[in-house]
Amino acid sequence: MKISFSPPDMGELELQAVTEAICSGWITTGPRTKEFERKIADYCHTPRAVCLNSATASMELTLRLLGVGPGDEVIVPAYTYTATASVVCHVGAKLVLVDTAEDSYEMDYMAMEKAITEHTKVVIPADLAGIICDYDRIFQIVESKRSLFKPNNDLQRRFGRVVVMADAAHAFGSCRRGKMCGKLADFTAFSFHAVKNLTTAEGGALTWRTIEGVDDEWIYKQMQLLSLHGQSKDALAKTQLGAWEYDIVSPSYKCNMTDIMAAIGLAQFERYPQLLARRRTMIDYYNQALAGMNLQVLNHFDSDHISNGHLYMVRLLGKTEKQRNEVIVRMAERGIACNVHFKPLPMMTAYKNLGFDIGNYPNAYRQYANEITLPLHTRLTDEEVAYVMESFLAVLKEF
Repeated sequence: MKISFSPPDMGELELQAVTEAICSGWITTGPRTKEFERKIADYCHTPRAVCLNSATASMELTLRLLGVGPGDEVIVPAYTYTATASVVCHVGAKLVLVDTAEDSYEMDYMAMEKAITEHTKVVIPADLAGIICDYDRIFQIVESKRSLFKPNNDLQRRFGRVVVMADAAHAFGSCRRGKMCGKLADFTAFSFHAVKNLTTAEGGALTWRTIEGVDDEWIYKQMQLLSLHGQSKDALAKTQLGAWEYDIVSPSYKCNMTDIMAAIGLAQFERYPQLLARRRTMIDYYNQALAGMNLQVLNHFDSDHISNGHLYMVRLLGKTEKQRNEVIVRMAERGIACNVHFKPLPMMTAYKNLGFDIGNYPNAYRQYANEITLPLHTRLTDEEVAYVMESFLAVLKEF
C-alpha cells in the first residue's frame, strides 16, 4: 500500500461547485465568499466572519487592526508553526516565546503570566491538533494583569487588557465546554489550507467576539479594507449601477478569498458532519489498538471538549529523537508517510537568528523529540487504517 500523510478529500460535490463558480463568470471575491462567511459565523456562533487567503493573513491583519507594532510585545508558544510567530515579526513587534507545560503541547500558563509586561499587547495561543487551549485560564491571567496594560489606541482601550487571539488553524469545528472554537478567544484565526479538515485549497477566516462599544460591522469593514488594498469598495459592490468610483483609504494589503475557493468551502461544509464523524471513528480505532502501550496519545474527546480530530499525535515515551526518526523511516519503507508536529521554533534558523535557544524551552524539546504523527484523513479506507496500525505496532516492536 501507498498511504499519503494528508491528501485533500475532494469529490463530485466540490467539482460541481467550482464548475458552477467558473461558469457564473464571478471567480474573485463575490457572492460565494459572502455566503461562506455567513455560514462560518453561524457555525461558530459569532456575529461576523471574514474570509481571507490564509490563517496567517487573519492573524497579521488583526495585529494591524489592533495597532500592534514596534515597542509592543506579543506572547507566542514555542511549540507551534512559524505562522503564529512570523506575523509578530511582520508588524515589527517583539516576539516573546513561552515554553510548553511539562508533558503538554499547550503553553505553560504560569510562564505566560510571568512573561506579561507593560509592553504586552497580545497573546496568541495555538489550538494544536484540534484541541482547544484553556481559554478560561488564559483570560483569568490577562484580567489579573489589567493594571500593567498600556493601550496605544482606542480599540486597545476598549479591551483594557492584553488581547487574546487564537491561532486555531487546526481547530475549526472543535468545541470546549459547550462553546465552539471561534467564540472562545477575542479573535480567532482559522486555516482552510489543503491539509486541513475543511479546505478551500488555500484560505482562512477570522471570527471575533463582540467588543463593548465597538460595532461588529466596523470591524468587518476594517478587515475588508486591510485585505483589499484599502479600497473602499470591493469588486462586487462596484458592479452596482453607477458605482464604479472608489477611494483608497490606506496603502493596505492583498489577501482576500476568491469565490472559487469559497465554492470549495461551501461544498466541504455540506459534507463536514460526515468528515468529522469519520475522523472520530479512525481515532477510536487507533486508540483501542494502542491502549496499554508505553505511548502518550492526545485526548481528543471527553466531557470537557470535542476535538475536530485534526492530527493523531503519538509520543514514543522513553525513545530518543534519533529513534523517533528511524520509526518514521521504517514506516515510509512500508509505504506510510508520517510527520512531526512540530519542530519548536527555537530550533529553526530564523528564530535562532532572533536570539532564541532551544535550551531555554526544555519541555517543548521533550515533546518534539519523540513525537510522531500518524496519517489521519478521510480518504483512508478501513483496510488502510488497519494497515497503518498493523505497521506501526510492528515497527515499534523493533525498538
